[in-house]
Amino acid sequence: MIGYGLAAIGPGVGIGLIFAAYISGVARQPEAQNRLQSIAILGFALAEALAIIGIALAFVL
Repeated sequence: MIGYGLAAIGPGVGIGLIFAAYISGVARQPEAQNRLQSIAILGFALAEALAIIGIALAFVL
């Protein structure tokens, strides 16, 4: 479980970077919000999938 806790840092940082870039992009170009939002949600889902796979492996092993 300690290993999973350390492994969860990666997706946490990744999600933070995704939404920081989203907020920065919307602040610079507000008319692109809809397009950027869909890309940010897709990135969030992919980064969160890494955390879900990690916890599944932690329980299996």
